[in-house]
Amino acid sequence: MKILHLNAGNETGGGMHHILGLLKEFNRDEFILGVLEKGEMLKQAERLGIQTVYFSNRVKLSIPLIHKIASYIKRERIGLVHTHGPRANVYAKVLKKMAPFHWIVTVHSDPTHDFMGKGMYGDFLCRLHLNAIRNADRIIAISEPFRTNLHGVGVENNKIVTALNGIDFRKKADKPHVRNDFGFGEHDFLFLMAARLEPVKGHQIALEAFSEIIKGHNGCHLLLAGDGTLTDTLKRAARDLGVEKNVHFLGHRHDIDKFYGMADITMLTSFSESFPLVLLESARAKTPVIATDVGGVSELLCDKSLGWKTSPGNVRELTSAMEEAIIFRNKGMLKRMGEKLESHASSKFSLEIFAENVYNVYLSMDKVNLNVKSEWN
Repeated sequence: MKILHLNAGNETGGGMHHILGLLKEFNRDEFILGVLEKGEMLKQAERLGIQTVYFSNRVKLSIPLIHKIASYIKRERIGLVHTHGPRANVYAKVLKKMAPFHWIVTVHSDPTHDFMGKGMYGDFLCRLHLNAIRNADRIIAISEPFRTNLHGVGVENNKIVTALNGIDFRKKADKPHVRNDFGFGEHDFLFLMAARLEPVKGHQIALEAFSEIIKGHNGCHLLLAGDGTLTDTLKRAARDLGVEKNVHFLGHRHDIDKFYGMADITMLTSFSESFPLVLLESARAKTPVIATDVGGVSELLCDKSLGWKTSPGNVRELTSAMEEAIIFRNKGMLKRMGEKLESHASSKFSLEIFAENVYNVYLSMDKVNLNVKSEWN
């Protein structure tokens, strides 16, 4: 059984780490990563020794590119295509009419929010993407709430399989950055957000809550790691709120793991998530989290001793959680919370468990794939 994982290749965040972690864990010759763009994902995949293929093209959507991928699938006798992301999913729907393979989709984010803020064009892309997902043979939901969401947008329930996301907790934690190197003191309280600067991530809510916190705690800092279309907008918002000196835009970081250990709290203020890897990465560093109660967050933060959950878009709840986190550190309680979070997350959300669940999806389709193999003969 040869399996092609297909992605646009322009991922730099959780989606990229999800795919690369999975392929690295499989470590089998039958897995190939196909990308449509030369970017960070391709570089890291090659460095990890993962089989890769780059489908070069001049434009994002082209008939010659689709024919090129179809020819590769036929030539390499690919029996299963596993797609990640809107572009790959839409391509796969077309490819299914041109080559015999079975198709699995992992949905990494709520497809109804993927094109948030893009107006009528975004609505069109959303409909196009949802139509593609509905035509897949299997859809992997990486949290139970996401399974419900997919069914709610018309995906047949019997097509959906839940496989809880996971990361490699066996990986030795990187030595944290030294606070003094960034101009922070040991007594400063550091809130870290590692997320694309896009509307769905809710950074504006974080800035508004932080502007309330800073009134009583001028030693607090908000670190924003990531880039995106809202960079300039959020910098203006920080200035307008009077917090620009305490809000630090770090851009995209290859060393994000070193920031988790330096921070006191990792925050996630998203309006939509499937199962955010950033929370697991923070847990691995034993850094507590404040997160909006979206997607699979409740499956990680299943009780109050593991972290704070807030409602999406609720500045008051977020401010309260941030205030309480500061109190916890002052009382020496924050460190224990981080240790408990790491223990819980590593037992339930390991990469080994996640990879086994995904591979079981492949095995469940193996009998079906016999029909595909017969078409190659």
